[in-house]
Amino acid sequence: MAGNTDCGAFMEKFILPPLPSSSPAELPLNRLTFAVKDIFDMESYVSGFGNPDWLRTHSAATSTAPAVSAILKAGGTCLGRTVMDEMAYSINGENIHYGTPVNPCAADRIPGGSSSGSAVAVGAALADFSLGTDTGGSVRVPASYCGIFGFRPSHGIVSAEGVIPMAQSFDTVGWFARDPVILNRVGQILLQLPDRKSVQPSQVLIAEDCYKLFSIPSTRVTNVVAASIEKLFGGQILQPVNLGDYVESKVPSLKHFMDNDTENKEFSIKSLMALSTAMRLLQRFEFKKNHSEWVSTVKPNLGPGISERVLDALNTSEEHIDACLVVKTQLQEALAALLGENGVVVIPTVPGPPPKLQTETTSLETFRARAFSLLSIAGVSGFCQVTIPLGKYDGLPVSVSLVANHGSDRFLLNLVEALYPSLKEQVEIAEKLSY
Repeated sequence: MAGNTDCGAFMEKFILPPLPSSSPAELPLNRLTFAVKDIFDMESYVSGFGNPDWLRTHSAATSTAPAVSAILKAGGTCLGRTVMDEMAYSINGENIHYGTPVNPCAADRIPGGSSSGSAVAVGAALADFSLGTDTGGSVRVPASYCGIFGFRPSHGIVSAEGVIPMAQSFDTVGWFARDPVILNRVGQILLQLPDRKSVQPSQVLIAEDCYKLFSIPSTRVTNVVAASIEKLFGGQILQPVNLGDYVESKVPSLKHFMDNDTENKEFSIKSLMALSTAMRLLQRFEFKKNHSEWVSTVKPNLGPGISERVLDALNTSEEHIDACLVVKTQLQEALAALLGENGVVVIPTVPGPPPKLQTETTSLETFRARAFSLLSIAGVSGFCQVTIPLGKYDGLPVSVSLVANHGSDRFLLNLVEALYPSLKEQVEIAEKLSY
């Protein structure tokens, strides 16, 4: 796919070799290459945050972000910095200044953002893995659209030092890989957590209501997951769950954000819509605290969609911020009680295949609303989530996501590595049946 091109994935290519070691062959990431989103500090380079005016008004970093240093120390070779959405404020992956990286799965579709270049670098086999960030969905979405693995760790587990903040209540350092073994190996380096040898889930909950938001037949995903779980761990741990009802009953503070109109909209889950409203409000408020001074002073040239979002953020008041924080706490407690230590919930990553390039913003509104309903589950709770590619449906990439308790990151990565060979088999069976 890549040929002589880099699919528009890179802002700047350069080689940063691994940090010197007495026995490089023994390093866990020896001989593996990686790319880094243009949001991480790298000594003597300027992070551009997806915008030329940011690049112009900031100086080179004097040190490298700990997450990048850890990878270099573990033997990884950095190939350069990747294109991202401006100020990390989109899940589309289109950048008016630097171009849109080409989705290696479907060239006429968006790659997903804001870590678009990092996802494309991996999807097009230009790098073995890459680093991105995920605030509202910026690793999970492009992983799904580009047909690769993406991991959003538990909030606060991987150091975000030396990473330009977007909204600290949600910002996480995530990563992409084409196979679960490398995904897990990167996790061993970045996650400051003891290994969890067990891969036996205590329960696997399939969020059936969330699959009503899905535009392709839900059985194409849920049957694949159920068959694989049954084969490996037995069917007794599989259970359906109505996640929306559970969240509504256990997170009473969501009533501040409920829109009673949702009944009349195309199918939506009231409590998860409210969750996404709370998430985006707190995100806007924190973005404003971080960047309003720079935006007001520099008056940067921002692309369509981004400029409106930034303006909304700058006009955000403190009015419901305390209620957002209460929602966060209540959701964490509710989901921890539901999942326990080794439980996972199965949800769609996004509502369907990647939208076409340059789709009109208004026609994307329902899709975006559904996407944020799903993305806000791990976003607001701070739980870990992994995006797993499940082949293609109608020629377009399909994925599934597993969400696990805060701090269960190593367990989740081990589980995916153990489960994937069986998932792959089931996908092949499902794809044959759909022809």
